[in-house]
Amino acid sequence: MPPPYGPSAQPPSPYGSGYGAGPGGYPAPYAHPGWGWPTGLRNGMGDASLALGIIGLVLFLAFPLAMILGVLALIFGGIGHARARRGEAGNRGQALAGMICGGVALVLGTLVLALVVTTAGEDADGRVDEGGYSATSVR
Repeated sequence: MPPPYGPSAQPPSPYGSGYGAGPGGYPAPYAHPGWGWPTGLRNGMGDASLALGIIGLVLFLAFPLAMILGVLALIFGGIGHARARRGEAGNRGQALAGMICGGVALVLGTLVLALVVTTAGEDADGRVDEGGYSATSVR
């Protein structure tokens, strides 16, 4: 009859336990230096700034939305950049890129708004439509 399986069935290793015994006789987990739990950096504002700036750039033809997203990207980017300068965040470049994208989205949205306002009353051939009847068209 073979010996029973279990902890007592295996003789101890003559070389030691290796990495150390973990739960249930398994080796303990090994972690590299510097790896582990998050460090507690607050990168959310820089991330949000870049995301909003890129979305504002893509949607600049929807000028009210692009202008709102551009302003939010500038605000969040400024907060994120200040946190990075104080050492509370690690994404200073990302916050700066978000501010740049948000500023460009704001400028493009403003230009589209100005274009829409200046060409709102013109016909396709460039004549201004006054909305009424002219004396030459009514007989």
